[in-house]
Amino acid sequence: MWIKKYCVLNKSGIVGVRAFFTVWMSLFLICSCGKSGQPVKKEGVPVAVSTVVQKTVPVQIRAIGNVEAYSTVSVKSQIGGELLRIHFKEGQDVKKGALLFTIDPRSYEAALKQAEANLARDTAQLENARVDARRYAELVKKGYVAQQQYDQVQTNAAALEATVLADKAAVENARLQLSYCYIYAPLNGRTGSLLSHQGDMIKANADNPMVVINQIQPIYVTFSVPEQNLKEIKKYMTAGKLKVEAIISGYEDSPAQGIITFVDNTVDISTGTIKLKGTFENNEKRLWPGQFVNVVLTLTAQPDAVVVPSQAVQTGQEGLYVFIVKSDLTVESRPVVTGINLGGEVVIEKGLKPGEQVVTDGQLRLVPGAKVEIKSETKSTSSGSEGKPQ
Repeated sequence: MWIKKYCVLNKSGIVGVRAFFTVWMSLFLICSCGKSGQPVKKEGVPVAVSTVVQKTVPVQIRAIGNVEAYSTVSVKSQIGGELLRIHFKEGQDVKKGALLFTIDPRSYEAALKQAEANLARDTAQLENARVDARRYAELVKKGYVAQQQYDQVQTNAAALEATVLADKAAVENARLQLSYCYIYAPLNGRTGSLLSHQGDMIKANADNPMVVINQIQPIYVTFSVPEQNLKEIKKYMTAGKLKVEAIISGYEDSPAQGIITFVDNTVDISTGTIKLKGTFENNEKRLWPGQFVNVVLTLTAQPDAVVVPSQAVQTGQEGLYVFIVKSDLTVESRPVVTGINLGGEVVIEKGLKPGEQVVTDGQLRLVPGAKVEIKSETKSTSSGSEGKPQ
């Protein structure tokens, strides 16, 4: 009401009110534009990068291997009798020549004594026959006895000589049978479970062994590789011994070291692979028969190889590529040719130079020319790790 009255009384004042509101709204819009109308600074895409390095990397083949005993002996008895005593505990390490079992020797001792007695009796008879033969030789010369009698005495002496030889053989056999009562370890190794126990009646050459001994120092690791690798394996074996590593679960940082000592003489036609064996000293006894391990066979070393982390290599419609971070923090998509794969790294045959930076994380948000912000940098290892030719 007062505005209307004021406008009636002073019509020229209406222009002043309108001007006031116009100025006020203009100032409001200017202030608002000053806060939200300014161009927002565009931030770069956060990425992780790694520097391309040049180093010597090993050319390797990886496979799954199985640990085998260097030799396995099933201990059996060659004679029958009661198992009188066991001289070791199952699972115990034994040395070659250590006494393992004793079979009741009494019957074999008696047989030996009887054989020795027979030998003594026949030896005495032989000596008497020889004396008779010498006596009859003098008598036949003088014509006191007939030649037939002399020949008979000579025959008796010769027969007794053969009997004595047979008795000696019987004594040796009885002594051998007695020695079989004591069973010794044929090699250094580790015993398994006892399959015979004290008091058991043991059969000669039974089907089941009394115990099994595995030689684990040294020890074998058997593995198979594709037949395509056979040419390179044979090539590098002529130049020297090939080194092989066995990576054991829990000991990844310190694999067992060995050398290739066996290449099978035929390729398995059902799998297209060939079997190899590595021999390991196994001084710490970390390798155990029946164990599965990761095997790394080193063929040679590739010097001055250009290496990047595996996650830096991407696959596109035109093939493999990487994003390169340039000096102005923009990225460039560059095609690459890869070589052998390493443990977490890959050799770049063509497309990169040492010292360049490649993106290892955040590639999904990138396009060529995009601005990036480096959040972290992946350090490359100083030496090559396990891998296999591709």
